[in-house]
Amino acid sequence: MKNKQICDRWFTTQRVEEGLYLITEPHYYWYNRANLWLIKGQSQDLLIDTGLGVASLRQHIAELIDKPLLAIASHIHFDHAGGIHEFEERAIHAAEAQALRDGDAHEALCSQPGWIDIDHFELLPHSGFTVDRYKFHAAEPTQILQEGDVLDLGDRALEVLHLPGHSAGCIALYDHRSQSLFSGDVIYDGELLDELHCSDIPAYCHTYERLQKLPVEMVYPGHYQQFGKEKYQQILGEYLDRRRQPGCPRKVYSEHNS
Repeated sequence: MKNKQICDRWFTTQRVEEGLYLITEPHYYWYNRANLWLIKGQSQDLLIDTGLGVASLRQHIAELIDKPLLAIASHIHFDHAGGIHEFEERAIHAAEAQALRDGDAHEALCSQPGWIDIDHFELLPHSGFTVDRYKFHAAEPTQILQEGDVLDLGDRALEVLHLPGHSAGCIALYDHRSQSLFSGDVIYDGELLDELHCSDIPAYCHTYERLQKLPVEMVYPGHYQQFGKEKYQQILGEYLDRRRQPGCPRKVYSEHNS
């Protein structure tokens, strides 16, 4: 293993607007570095995704938390759900709840070669850290999310949208009032991963057709930069055009969508 320095602080926090914070792990590989969104509500706070779990996110955000907090995994993958075991209240979609209970490293991707690599760490999160000891921790969900559930924060409400394709339990949270979408890995402005063992291209196409009809002003994605409605529709359209080219699973897609 290459000699690497230990970072002073693993997480960074950026205030995006009143009541919304973006937390990232800047010393981790940009390609797989997740966006973690903290939404401060009137009666409850929400944390959307929890990162790798290699340092304590709970301690990092402690000074920002002054009311009950629900940590949500937008899906089971290790870069989004790796730290959820730290939190007392945690939620995930029903399709991936058992994988979280089991600490299923296969479904979380981290047992597969290439996903956890020492070269992906510019600095180490703490002394003694090695990728060989990385573990995806089992955790019992305290809330099972389903399509149409509404998370009421007192001054705003977010609806759970079940949007499979990247994985079976992918969700996004939609604010009808502001028409903003916290999209996890359903949509972001980068290479979309739809050929993982847990992915389903026909389901992804169905999800994107559904999203084309959803009025969205701003997307807060699970990776890379936030973007507005024009980029949103562009990404949706380009993906559907590409996956409908000859040689793609059109027949399966048609059967799935019928």
